[in-house]
Amino acid sequence: MSKIDQQLFSSHEHALEKEFELCPKCGCELSVKNSKHGGFIGCNNYPTCDYTRPLVQHESIETQVIEGSECPECGHELAVKSGRFGIFIGCTQYPQCKHIEKQDQEVAGEEIPCPICYKGHIEHRTSRFGKSFYACSGYPKCKFLVNYPPVNESCPECGFGILVERKGAAGARLECPKKQCKYKRAL
Repeated sequence: MSKIDQQLFSSHEHALEKEFELCPKCGCELSVKNSKHGGFIGCNNYPTCDYTRPLVQHESIETQVIEGSECPECGHELAVKSGRFGIFIGCTQYPQCKHIEKQDQEVAGEEIPCPICYKGHIEHRTSRFGKSFYACSGYPKCKFLVNYPPVNESCPECGFGILVERKGAAGARLECPKKQCKYKRAL
């Protein structure tokens, strides 16, 4: 242990911290800086000059108009766009028309009525973190949701309106989504 070179631990300058590039605003040197949101490149003349740019340049997807498509709300063309939740299809007249095409992912081709409110139906959704779940279409009023694909079949034990399909090490099975009911059946 006595043969460890202590200079390796006392060096504060890192190879990536020096960026030999000049600031386009003031001409001062740029360097890699850190913040709570991650690394970025900033001007060394900071309080006077506020130039910054991302450390990694992300490739942005330009809006691509889909020829021959028509917005059902305003009649203008639709386009492939990139947003904070990924790629989607929306109207080219965005601020005036907020139409967004939903992905057609229906469960087994049939609409399953909501077992709580009986007004809406269960539809597939994706959370902002990319997880799939199934929720009532009348969301603000009815907050029913399940994490597994629903099946339009009532529970034989408790009478709840749907069952869910779960896959595990023992294979696929149908079970009741209510916690109090322990009904399970192999597929």
